Amino acid sequence: MSQMPPSSGSYTPPSGGGSYTPPPSRPPGGGAPSSSGDRNLMLVLSYLWLASLIPLFTKKDDAEIQWHAKNGLALAVADIVANIVLYIISNIPVLGCGALIGYCVVGIGYVVLIIVCIMKAVNGQRLRIPLVTDMAEKINL
Repeated sequence: MSQMPPSSGSYTPPSGGGSYTPPPSRPPGGGAPSSSGDRNLMLVLSYLWLASLIPLFTKKDDAEIQWHAKNGLALAVADIVANIVLYIISNIPVLGCGALIGYCVVGIGYVVLIIVCIMKAVNGQRLRIPLVTDMAEKINL
């Protein structure tokens, strides 16, 4: 078993020609996020229900973020409408049980669709959802 030399507080390169490259220094506080990190954050927020209002109103100069924010907002509105319709159907005696299955299908489908939209947005692609994207393109702010 080898013995470890006593620590002197500074690093000396190992014998035999090894070299040491110190890690890059970071400004105190971690520094400001990069523009691509900010862009990715805004693209993710675009599909998180009412959080889509944040990139919609703060990144008016970026057409791609605006498209995704409008699409995310229209998708949230479509989710609300689908849940309202299912609530009304659930109060009809014969169709009530079917509405419970509908809630599950709509909920799981919405989460899967959001994940796919976020992945495509971060990779620089767009996902056109037939009725939702058409509705989103009519939003004019």
